[in-house]
Amino acid sequence: MNPQEAWKIFEEADLVCSAEESALAVRRVAAEITARLRDANPLVLAVMGGAVVFTGQLLTQLAFPLDFDYLHVTRYGDVTTGGQLAWIVEPRSDVAGRVVLVVDDILDEGVTLAAITQRLREQGASEVLSAVFADKNLGRSKPIAADFVGVHLPNRYVFGFGMDVKGAWRNLPAVYAVKGL
Repeated sequence: MNPQEAWKIFEEADLVCSAEESALAVRRVAAEITARLRDANPLVLAVMGGAVVFTGQLLTQLAFPLDFDYLHVTRYGDVTTGGQLAWIVEPRSDVAGRVVLVVDDILDEGVTLAAITQRLREQGASEVLSAVFADKNLGRSKPIAADFVGVHLPNRYVFGFGMDVKGAWRNLPAVYAVKGL
């Protein structure tokens, strides 16, 4: 997408979660995770690329020892609808016997997070928990629920705070919804 197209999408978008609401959500989730995992020495796995903003802000607020790694799985690429699950990078860290916290940007249909959780359990993780910045209200059940949720969003195509629209706008501190999608 060229910059003019990106700006047009942004200028027409609806704000659905302000930067202030986003920051408060990260602080609340960090407190919940700290209360649950402070003595667990978990392995925290960020799901690239969407989780980079949430993870970066969350990690600085987790007041306990942890190990950090990442994985890269996607169903979207640069398109707006989910497709085939693609494993791009698996964690380098051994998950066997570990408490693992998977951090992602959004729980949309739940297919990606369910697949990640299943794979980590198959690799021997003693417990797999998940934290998502946003949980999209689809109006139907999902194959998995996140253990920690920052905000609940409407069933619209959203971007910002790590979520992109055709590769653009992950860097926004707030969340917006695309007009017409």
